[in-house]
Amino acid sequence: MIIGIDHGYGMVKTKNFAFSSGLTEYDHEPYTTKNVIQFKDKYYVCGSGRQSLIRDKTKDDSYYILTLAAIAKELEIRKSGNRASITLAVGLPLTSFGRDKAKFIQYLKRSSFQPVRFSYEGREYRITIENVLVYPQGYSAVIDYLGKIKNEPSVIICDVGSWTVDVMRMDNGMPNAETCRSLELGVIRMIEETQEQVRRSAGLSITAAQVEQVLNGLSCSIDENAKRIIMEQGKSYVDKLLRNLLESGFDTAAVPVVFLGGGASFVKLHFGKNKTCSMSIITDICANAKGFETIANAYQTSEEEKKLSHG
Repeated sequence: MIIGIDHGYGMVKTKNFAFSSGLTEYDHEPYTTKNVIQFKDKYYVCGSGRQSLIRDKTKDDSYYILTLAAIAKELEIRKSGNRASITLAVGLPLTSFGRDKAKFIQYLKRSSFQPVRFSYEGREYRITIENVLVYPQGYSAVIDYLGKIKNEPSVIICDVGSWTVDVMRMDNGMPNAETCRSLELGVIRMIEETQEQVRRSAGLSITAAQVEQVLNGLSCSIDENAKRIIMEQGKSYVDKLLRNLLESGFDTAAVPVVFLGGGASFVKLHFGKNKTCSMSIITDICANAKGFETIANAYQTSEEEKKLSHG
C-alpha cells in the first residue's frame, strides 16, 4: 500500500487528511483517546499547535510519530485493517533534496525497528514500512494539474508554506533545478507580525486562528478596526512576496505563476486584483500528498510491468 504524506511545519497532510503538526507528550495516559498515539511507553496528543522551526526534521522523533498517526488515519479511512506493509511517498524541497534525501529515508524507514507497533485512538497497529520514496515538493503538487498548464512553455510554481515559500520554474513541463529558491517568507511570520500590529494599533490580543479567518475572507466577530489592519497586513505581505520573487529572478509579469500550499487561498484574495500577473491557485492543501501518491503509483505500476515483461 502506498501512502503519501506531506510533512509540513504547520500541518501534516495525507491524501484524505490534514492535521496540525504539534505534539504534546504525556508520561501517563491522557483523559481522552482522541488524536492520541501511544509509542514506546509515551503518549502523544497530535494536532496541538504546530512544530517549532527546526532546520532538520530528523532531529527528534516528532515527525516520525506524526507519520505513524497519519498512517493510522489513512488505514482507517481506507478500511485496510491495523496490519499493513507500507510504501511511504514523501517530499522535500528541491533546494535541499539531494542533501536530505538519504537521511529522510533512513529516518522514516528505521529498518531495525520493523515492524512498528503503536496504538492510535486506542487501536493497536503493527506496520512494516517497506520502502520510502522521496519526491520534490511543489512539482508533485501540480502533477495532477499539468494538463491545465501544458501549453505554457514556462510556469513559476510558488508553494506558500508555514515557514518558507518554496519557488521554482518549470520549463516544458519539467522542473528547472537551477531556479529553485526557498524564501523565509512563510505565513506564520506574517501572522505573528499581524498580531503584533493589531496589539499596537487596536490594543487587542487576537489569535492566529482569527487572523487566518479574516485573511481568508471568512466571517469573524472581532473589532472592525482589527479586521482592517489584518487585511492591510495581508496585502502588504503579498506585495512583499511579489518583490522577493522578482529579486530572486522570478518575473511574475512575464511568466505565469501557480500558487499552492497553506497560504494560497488568502494570496488569491489579496492578489486577485493584480493585473500584471497571470496566475492560478491550487487551494487543495493536500495537493502535495496526493501528487506523491500519483507518482509513486505510476512508478510501482511501471516496475510491475517490467517484471512481467521479463517474466
